[in-house]
Amino acid sequence: MTQTVFPVPASLEASAHVNAETYEALYRQSIDDPETFWREQAQILDWARPFTQVKNTRYSPDDVTIEWFADGRLNASYNCLDRHAAVRGNEAAILWEGDTPGETKRITWSELHSEVSRLANALKKLGVKKGDFVSIYLPVIHQSIAAMLACVRIGAVHSVVFSGFSSEALAGRIEDCRSRVLITADEGMRGGRYVPLKKNADAALEGLPFVEHVLVVRRTGRDVPMKTGRDRWYDEALAEVPDTCEPVDVSAEDPLFVLYTSGSTGKPKGMLHTTGGYLVHAAASFKAMFDYHPGDIHFCTADVGWVTAHTYLIYGPLANGATIVLFEGVPTWPDASRWWQIVETYKVNIFYTAPTAVRSLMREGEEPVRKHDLSSLKVLGSVGEPINPEAWLWYHEVIGGGRCPIVDTYWQTETGAVLLCPLPGAMAQKPGSAARPFFGVRPELLSSDGTPVEGEGSGSLCFADSWPGQARTILGDRERFLKTYFSAYPGFYFTGDGARRDADGYYWITGRLDDVINVSGHRLGTVEVEAALASHPAVAEAAVVGFPHEIKGQGIFAFVTLKEGMAESHDLQSDLVRIVRARIGPIATPDRIEWASQLPKNRSGKILRRILTRIAAGDFENHGDTSTVADPAVVADIVRRIQLQPA
Repeated sequence: MTQTVFPVPASLEASAHVNAETYEALYRQSIDDPETFWREQAQILDWARPFTQVKNTRYSPDDVTIEWFADGRLNASYNCLDRHAAVRGNEAAILWEGDTPGETKRITWSELHSEVSRLANALKKLGVKKGDFVSIYLPVIHQSIAAMLACVRIGAVHSVVFSGFSSEALAGRIEDCRSRVLITADEGMRGGRYVPLKKNADAALEGLPFVEHVLVVRRTGRDVPMKTGRDRWYDEALAEVPDTCEPVDVSAEDPLFVLYTSGSTGKPKGMLHTTGGYLVHAAASFKAMFDYHPGDIHFCTADVGWVTAHTYLIYGPLANGATIVLFEGVPTWPDASRWWQIVETYKVNIFYTAPTAVRSLMREGEEPVRKHDLSSLKVLGSVGEPINPEAWLWYHEVIGGGRCPIVDTYWQTETGAVLLCPLPGAMAQKPGSAARPFFGVRPELLSSDGTPVEGEGSGSLCFADSWPGQARTILGDRERFLKTYFSAYPGFYFTGDGARRDADGYYWITGRLDDVINVSGHRLGTVEVEAALASHPAVAEAAVVGFPHEIKGQGIFAFVTLKEGMAESHDLQSDLVRIVRARIGPIATPDRIEWASQLPKNRSGKILRRILTRIAAGDFENHGDTSTVADPAVVADIVRRIQLQPA
């Protein structure tokens, strides 16, 4: 098959921070002399005490060492706020667009600085000190960013929880990091509907007596219960304290935030990121991969609860002094032109979203796009999962007008920032490919026995050595961190993904290799969903796999076996969906639930999910190696049942 290649636009190549020639030189330096390369990149930040050592990293069979700029000291809030407010305080830092059209706010650097300082003082008044964890459960409003920057201003560690998660998911994340303070809102707004955040928070805190304080932002202004002695209104707490707060200098290796991502054991993993390395990687990669220039308006559509927003909506852009667009709603409400109206209104230059959203908007046709002037766009971005070529071409032609390169980025919560991407001024683009490595990143494709794959070929995607934005550990579970990422291929970081490399050295991500499903760019552990399904008293056991989904990339397919005497019904399927939504959140809603009298297992009782994955994808004949199936008739029965049901 002939691969269409899109060259770098001549106008962009001439003005880009990195072009083809400089990429090759810089990449080679970053691999051959990482100390010099990263020392220079780190000057994108202001250091309270300059570092003398750049890196101390080692992947050994017994342990892993990851340290960057360790003897330096800095403050992330200062780098993302003070130094910009000092020189252009009246310019916009945040352009907020609410869920309801016409509800907008323009927050200047000075205004953001004042609010962050007040909130930092309010947190100190509540007893929050350096090293403490603070949980944040807020919608996409500017107070979310203020809360993050206020925490790190005083050396506290923030844990942002996606506002779409249920009370049970919130409780688990608060309990894991033992936050004594929660910042939430009365409600959120999404697609014209109210999201009961305070109600969810109250339910989450019922079994968490160690949470002493809850600050509540008035988002909708509707009545919510307030617990005397624990709950305070956010605005009232800020009114009692001054609007100046000196930032606390912390070590580059002090924690900045913990962010939870799903794993294959069912328990979310609290990935711990530290201050110096993460902020250097975020700031440097944002500038290079989006070719950011002063004055550019940046619009990242991610929710603040995901790592995409942490790195490329908040820390990376703000460290560069970029004006960001913050959008609370959904792209299809009140109609499918909402994003494009925002792009036109604010003259957005950089637009970063997920393939799921692109595919969803493709279904609405071109008319919602044609109503708006998108000529301000210069660079488009894609994140969360591989973007299929059809969606890539639509994104390029319809949204980008055929002139905007698409930065198809590959990275993870664990990696902190981008690892693979086509730098827009340096690399020709191939629809669907994450292209080549970012500076200092050394990808390796390894076969199942650990042998490196040379040249063209496929294998497990791993990375040699370290990079500054890399997570340092899983909070409270160092052993799990080492086992998950460094035991499969000693001497390498294992992503859990498969990939192939073509003749030009471009990388193509082929999908997950573990029991994690990538739904709309959000990673969900199959075990977590299975546990929710099995909590229903009628369910004996469940197996969850991913399957190709036109919009989401991967959908959730659940095979459920009921207890003896329990009747299969549509009502029971609906009950199971409600349980999953309540325990995890809407993002984990199964797309299909099929009954199975038994699940295929090997002779030791392990469920053979690889067979179910093929069946879920519609392959009813080629199930791979079935020699280990204890009862082959089970597979035939599942196939027969599905073939009798409409998709």
